[in-house]
Amino acid sequence: MGILSWIVLGLVAGILAKWIMPGPDPGGVIVTILLGIAGAVVGGMVASSLGYGGIGGFDIRGLMVAVGGALLLLIGYRFIANRTLA
Repeated sequence: MGILSWIVLGLVAGILAKWIMPGPDPGGVIVTILLGIAGAVVGGMVASSLGYGGIGGFDIRGLMVAVGGALLLLIGYRFIANRTLA
């Protein structure tokens, strides 16, 4: 999958992760997009290391893996941001 595909899939994953887990996040839309892209990469690595395969294209399994990775990163980001702000 090319870099443009990763960016588009990450954008969709970031939007879905933000929709699943709404709340005030510092950084806004740009951080959500970056978390989505990184989440797609992290989700693909985790899925491939567990034997489920990576993200190979725009299918429902790849989207679920990317959204799962984005949610994981969003939870970590909120945890770190709340600890540094408090």
